[in-house]
Amino acid sequence: MKHTKNEILEKINLVVDKLMNLGAPEVEGDLSNTATQEKGMIVRDFGIQEWDWPQGVGLYGLYKLSQYYKDGRFDEFLSNWYKTNLEIGLPSRNINTTAPYLPLVDLIEQFNDPIYEKMCFDRAEWLMKRLPRTDEDVFQHVTSAIGDRLGVRLNENEIWIDTIFMTVLFLNKMGHKYNRQDWIDEGIYQVKKHIEYLCDKNTGLFYHGYTFDAKNNFGGIFWCRGNSWFTFGIIDYIEAFGNNIDPEFKQFLLDTYKAQVDTLVKLQSESGLWHTVLDDPTSYEEVSGSAAITTGILKGIKLGILTDECYKTCADKAIDAICDNIAEDGTVLNVSGGTGMGYNADHYKNIIIAPMAYGQSLTLVALVEAL
Repeated sequence: MKHTKNEILEKINLVVDKLMNLGAPEVEGDLSNTATQEKGMIVRDFGIQEWDWPQGVGLYGLYKLSQYYKDGRFDEFLSNWYKTNLEIGLPSRNINTTAPYLPLVDLIEQFNDPIYEKMCFDRAEWLMKRLPRTDEDVFQHVTSAIGDRLGVRLNENEIWIDTIFMTVLFLNKMGHKYNRQDWIDEGIYQVKKHIEYLCDKNTGLFYHGYTFDAKNNFGGIFWCRGNSWFTFGIIDYIEAFGNNIDPEFKQFLLDTYKAQVDTLVKLQSESGLWHTVLDDPTSYEEVSGSAAITTGILKGIKLGILTDECYKTCADKAIDAICDNIAEDGTVLNVSGGTGMGYNADHYKNIIIAPMAYGQSLTLVALVEAL
């Protein structure tokens, strides 16, 4: 790895400052146009202020960084973010708007206000009792309506790989924190079902989604960021169990993780990043997914799951490439916008590139793991 520890720390400082002050990029065109929205130009996704998945992932990265520093430097920002959103009013309940609850679980005691614990309990119970389910009782990937923050897009009978990170991590963490075995068991069921329907057994890679109506994986695309939600998320999921995880279930997860990582190592581009369509070298290289993949690999190395030298070589190369994609003002470059379900590779290749909160934060967690 060509970047020193001090250089990585400098990059982290730039990236976190940009994250905490991230606004919407200057864009041209009609953002209400459906064709524009399908390319990822969705207003609510931009910046750090809205209560949705991009910002939730952003807060999670910031919280992870606060654990590294252990000096409370982000406490005021995090507290103000949640207070402000409560004053504005929360958006509709769905898979993606659950993401900001993931860091909130760990901030309950710090905020010392019963409203936050009640919010987390209410969301967990809503997931268990009210969230729409697909066939076989799997969490349906309900998202926010594009033009109405109080509305939803049902995505009827569809499951997406994003759900594991956006929702299951939260429910599992709540289950362990409050000794709710029903929440833990639900998470286990959901993880198993998402692996069953989304993991390609030949490559170990994950499809973006599955529809129980048509009984297929849409375009059958191996999307970079979609895969990264599993690479990074499943290690966090396992860690939340501590020593209280069924050994057979844990081995199943690790076998799935390692099969995916082994293929990802082979698909890493010469630059050190991964293509937005993993097995399509004509698609652009994408930093947010590459950062989350790198985080998952580094955590696997640290935990002794990945022991071969090839994994460290892969991760070092990726960290260098990620550092090279941080602008002087801290903007993480080459991050793809919000990506809906696609029926062909062109859908993913045409998603816009713009500064995004999750691009900043996934870069942060990768660099922190590199330290």
